[in-house]
Amino acid sequence: MFADADLSEDGFLGGRLRIWQPRAGYRAAMDPVLLAAACPAVAGQGVLELGCGAGVASLCLGHRVPGIALTGLELQPAYAGLARRNAERNGIALTVIEGDLAAAPAGLRAQSFDHVIANPPYFSAQSGTAARDPGRETAQREETPLAGWLDAGLRRLRPGGLLTLIQTAERLPDVLAPLAGRAGDITVLPIAPRHARAAGRVVVQARKGARGAFRLLAPFVLHAAPSHGFDGEDLAPEARAILRDGGALPIRR
Repeated sequence: MFADADLSEDGFLGGRLRIWQPRAGYRAAMDPVLLAAACPAVAGQGVLELGCGAGVASLCLGHRVPGIALTGLELQPAYAGLARRNAERNGIALTVIEGDLAAAPAGLRAQSFDHVIANPPYFSAQSGTAARDPGRETAQREETPLAGWLDAGLRRLRPGGLLTLIQTAERLPDVLAPLAGRAGDITVLPIAPRHARAAGRVVVQARKGARGAFRLLAPFVLHAAPSHGFDGEDLAPEARAILRDGGALPIRR
C-alpha cells in the first residue's frame, strides 16, 4: 500500500472529484476522463472497468451518472486500495476487485455488464523504454496483449452491451481486428490535440453481437488555438465542458 507521504491529492472535473494518486507511480491525466465521458451508461445499468487503477475513469462516470453500479478490476493491490479510498473520499459507490483480466476471479466471471470500459496500456511489450517505477511500468506496458483486453471485455458484456475504450491512434488496427465477428456497430472517434493536427488518441465503441455499420467520426479537438502561444489553459469549449465540467462526450447520436 502507498504511504500518505507518497501520495498527492489531485482535482478532476474542475475539482469536483478529489483523487489520491502516487507522486512517483502511474498518474492519470485526461484520457480516463475522456473514456468516462464517452460511456453512455444510464441509471440502473452495470459498468465494469478493466484496469481501474486509482479509479479515475469509474469515479468520473459515477459523478456524471448517479445510480449506476460500478465495478473495477485492478491487477495491482496498491492501486486497488487507492481506488477504494478515492471512491469513499468522493462518496461514489465502487466495488473494486483485485485480479488479472487474463484470468478473471470466479466471482467476476459469473457476472455480466451493460458496459465495459478500459484504458489499456499504450505500449506493447517490445516498445519504448521501461519506466523506473514498477507500478507505472505495469500500467503503461502490456503484459496481456491488447487482444486479450478486448476478449476479456467482450466476455463480461451481456449480449448487446457496449465496449468503450481509449487507445493510441497508431494502435487502432490492433483494436479493430479482435472485434471482427464478435462485435459490430463500431464507432471510432479520433481525439486531436488541435485543428489540422493528427489524432493522438482514439475512442472506440463496439456493441457485442451486433452487425451495424462501421462509423468513423470527425475528430474531437481538445485545444482551441492552432498552437499553444501563451502560458495557461486553452481548452476548446467542447473539451472544457467534459474535462472541467463533467459533461458527456457524444458518440452515439
